[in-house]
This record gives sequence, structure tokens and C-alpha cells, in this order.
Amino acid sequence: MKVGTKEVPQEPRKDTSVSLADAFGNRGAEVLTPKSEEEIAEILQKANQEGKKIAVEGGGSKRGYGGTKEHYDYTLSMAGNKGVVEHKVGDMTVTVRAGTTITELQDFLQEHNQMISIHPNWPDQATIGGVIAANESGPKRLKYGSARDLVIGLRVVYPDGEIIRTGAKVVKNVAGYDMNKLFVGSMGTLGVITEVTMKLRPKPKCESLVQVSVPEEKLQDLKDLAVRVQDSMIEPVSLELLNTALSKKIINQEAYTLLIAFEDVEKSCRYQEEWIYKHKPEGADVEVIHQQEAHHFWKTFKNLEPSGLTAPAFEETQAVIKIGSKNMDVYEIMKESAGIEAGVKVEAHGGLGHGISYYTLSGPERKVISAIQHLRRTAEEKKGYAIVKHLPYHLRDEIDVWGKKTSYFFLFEGIKRTIDPKNTLNHQRFIGGI
Repeated sequence: MKVGTKEVPQEPRKDTSVSLADAFGNRGAEVLTPKSEEEIAEILQKANQEGKKIAVEGGGSKRGYGGTKEHYDYTLSMAGNKGVVEHKVGDMTVTVRAGTTITELQDFLQEHNQMISIHPNWPDQATIGGVIAANESGPKRLKYGSARDLVIGLRVVYPDGEIIRTGAKVVKNVAGYDMNKLFVGSMGTLGVITEVTMKLRPKPKCESLVQVSVPEEKLQDLKDLAVRVQDSMIEPVSLELLNTALSKKIINQEAYTLLIAFEDVEKSCRYQEEWIYKHKPEGADVEVIHQQEAHHFWKTFKNLEPSGLTAPAFEETQAVIKIGSKNMDVYEIMKESAGIEAGVKVEAHGGLGHGISYYTLSGPERKVISAIQHLRRTAEEKKGYAIVKHLPYHLRDEIDVWGKKTSYFFLFEGIKRTIDPKNTLNHQRFIGGI
């Protein structure tokens, strides 16, 4: 990867081999792969004028996320629009083209002992533009926040081809309305993100991961430990609870496991590890891993969930459900999920500090749908929400993947109608069929 200026516009490549029978949908009959912002603007302007519909795609890992419209005229792939535009080492900011994968960007920054502090799934395939459009985060959200917290500037192409810039390339920019937040999490329905400017962090000198495991009957002890951690002076980057199925899969412990991760100087990490040892539940199994072993663990962890690039398992249906709740309700919802009917495998993890949980469901089609409904009811009873992040197309058309509309949904409709009145971009991809 290299720092450089924009390429000379050229005819975007076309790929007519895309099948509309793709299990996850969200694709057009023809794929366009522009390599510059100017090409993207030209494509959007022409499609908008002709009334064509465009599906926007980064790496394709989120193809099973949202969307009830099967047929688009084009897929606009951002995979060719990649590279670092500007890196200010002293200011700790980077401007990067949207088609750059997370791994490519992290590898570039590693040479300067810096990093972007988001850790989404499938980083080798997920692009920075796709992560921003979906407002992804990861298991270290407790300390580092989500994508929305890191973006300080964007370049966006509107559906009519107009190019705009939001925010700035400096961290201290507080003038006016924060337009960045309009596009972060909008699922590509308002404009095509072409460049992202983000805040960076220094790469930590020391990493460690404490795994605390207890049998099901002592689950309350893990909750109590999580409360003590949050009331203490220690500062973990992750406080992630695993259910027994996921714990068995990744650390071979058929128990509930709390992942407590630290990233700091070595002395601080060791002190915090010792704190956990002193306050661990009686009878709990504790293991600590460091540096490369911890790094490898998280790399494996981020590739566990199914994605739009993994071949569908024809003998079973897979779904990923994202649940938002009060942070300690993560524990209650996970406990309740044990009551999902037999025949559905449930692998779950959730943040006991920010309230975001993920459930991977595998099993017969009708039972998976029933399990999704069960989880949604449980979340909504606790004033939370449940959205479907991954599901084959024909089932997304059957179940409302976003859940019931909010009281402020009319604002979403008004913004979409103003910016994209012809529904050119990612039509029906977002909440309420926007």
C-alpha cells in the first residue's frame, strides 16, 4: 500500500458473471469496479438519471446483512478504490480510500507503531468503507468504542454524483453539525463513502487476555466479577462473556467464560492480571495468555461468525443476531437463550460493559426463525433490540430483520427522501425498507 494521489479515471471494469440466485442477495446483475472517486461519481450520476438501482459493496462480507430487494441493476464494488491517501504520524490521523481492507490498513500502520482501534469480523475481507457504513466495532468496544467514535472526516458521493466532504482531517474540529454521523451506520443508503479520515492510537506495548471460566451453576459469580471490575480502577479493553457452546469451540472449556483483555505497558497489564487473580470466583478456572498468543486468539475470534463470503451450509441455516441492551442485561439474555428449543446450536458472546451481544444460530430453517423470534422477544422485554446481521435472502424477506420501527423513523424517511428521492442507492437495505 502506498500514499498517493487519485488515479486517472478509466472505464470501470464490468463482471456479468454474478448470479441473482446468490444465497444472500444484495447484488446486481452486473458488477462495476471503479478505481477513483471521479468514476464513482460518474456511475452514480448516470444511474440516477436513468432510474437504475445500485447495490454498494465493499468486500462482500456483509452481503447477508439487511435488504429485502433481490434485483439491482448494478453492484458498485469498492474493492478497486483502495490505498492510503494521507498519514499524519504526529497528529495520529490517517485518510484512506474506502475499499481498503482492515488488515491492509493495520499492516500499513504497524510500521509506525500505530493502529485503528476497531476490530470487526473478517478483517481480511471487510473494507473500511463497509465497516463505517455498518458502524461495526468488535470485542474491544468497551475501551475503544465503535466506528462512529473514530471517524473525524469523510468524502461521500451523493446519488446524483455530487461529491461532498464532511468533518475535517484534524481531531479538534467542533464547528457546526457533525455530518459524519449521518453516514456512519446508514448502510450505504445515503451516499457512497469514498474516503475516511480516522483517529489513530499507538500500538500497545503489551497485550494480555485473562480467561475466567465457571460451570453453568456459577454463572452469577461471573456477573459479580464483571461488576467488581467495572467498579474498580482497572481498565480492560474487553469484558466479553461467552456461552458454553462458544467457549467449548474456541478454548475447549464447556463452561461460561469471561474474556478480560488488557492493552497497556507491561507493568500495568501484570498489575491488572494480578487483580483478577485476587478477585476471581472461588473454584473458577483461570488462564492468562500474552502477546502473540493473545493476538492469535483475537484473530481466530474475529473469523468465527458466518459472513456473506462464506459458502452457505446447505444442510443447515445460519443466522447472526445483534442484540443491544443495558450492559448487565447481556447476562440475563444469554441465560435466557439456553431455553431456545432443541435442534438449534447457539454460540453467543456479549459485552458486559457496553451491552452489545452477538448470537450465531445454526439449525433447521424453521427452528432458526423461531429462535430469532425468541431472542427478539427477550431483548424487547428488557427494552433492548435485536437485529438480524446475517441470514439467507429468502428468510430476510420473511422476517423483519430490523425489528419494529422507532418513533423517530419519520426522520430517517425524510432524510432518505431528500438525499436520494429516486432510491438509487441500496434501496430497501436499511430499517423500514429505506
